Amino acid sequence: MKSTLSRNSELIKAEAHRLGFMLCGISRAEFLEDEAPRLERWLMAGHHGKMGYMENHFDKRLDPRKLVEGARSVISLAYNYYTPETQTDPTAPKISKYAYGEDYHDVVKSKLAELFEFILDNIGDVGGRMFVDSAPVLERAWAQRSGLGWIGKNANMLNKQSGSFFFLAEMIIDLDLEYDHPLVKDYCGKCTRCIDACPTNAIIDNKLVDGSKCISYLTIELKDDIPEEFQNKMDNWMFGCDVCQDVCPWNRFSTPHEEKSFLPNPQLMEMSQSDWDDITEDIFKALFRRSPVKRTKFKGLSRNLKFLKTDVYAGL
Repeated sequence: MKSTLSRNSELIKAEAHRLGFMLCGISRAEFLEDEAPRLERWLMAGHHGKMGYMENHFDKRLDPRKLVEGARSVISLAYNYYTPETQTDPTAPKISKYAYGEDYHDVVKSKLAELFEFILDNIGDVGGRMFVDSAPVLERAWAQRSGLGWIGKNANMLNKQSGSFFFLAEMIIDLDLEYDHPLVKDYCGKCTRCIDACPTNAIIDNKLVDGSKCISYLTIELKDDIPEEFQNKMDNWMFGCDVCQDVCPWNRFSTPHEEKSFLPNPQLMEMSQSDWDDITEDIFKALFRRSPVKRTKFKGLSRNLKFLKTDVYAGL
């Protein structure tokens, strides 16, 4: 006869998969002892660039019980966003795959809310919080502890059956569950494709990324001018970057997502180089009204496009 812990865990995982989550694993809510010195060294080295918020809530990043009173379990989930589609004009500035459709924060958070309602209806009075790339949560550490995969050389979460084109989300709850075994083996082996391919040399060692050099940071997080040292190194990316994932051998197992909200915006995909040259704030607002690209605001995207154009002129 199954224990209550096992039954509840199976119920949660089955509902997560029904809601469209590709992966679901559960780990005990406890202090992340191994991650503490790594995070401290990363911050001390300044690899967070001007993401000052990374210095905040150090203790909460390492202990979910400081985020949710009485926390017992961390449910880690993965939501697929892979698409083989690419922008029509090969010379047009590039946008990361995850931003082809609607904002993943809204889409995945709504799925989490449904899962939480299911838990309340089928298990009982449970307290907790949901996170989608928000709050001080070390999502990849929890995903690994929950058995979802391993952390690759590019510091992304990798799964043998699914690659890495997926969003991570967490639910921290005050309910004891049956915990999955962490994946301790690293399946990257001697492969260094992501390190070799990074246009800005942001991946400085195995699992160590200098965020201040990452194209995603430079085009999204950084609010100042992009430093001149990155001229002719941006590989024509105007929002995010997929290089280290595109070259990863494990992503040959990626399968197209089935989320209608993530379907590529046809207008976005068909924009030419000249269309981007002529983009106005009104077009930006209409095009990215429900997109994660709106995070950069028109000012930020214009800065990125101007920098890329400078790259072109500098190469003449």
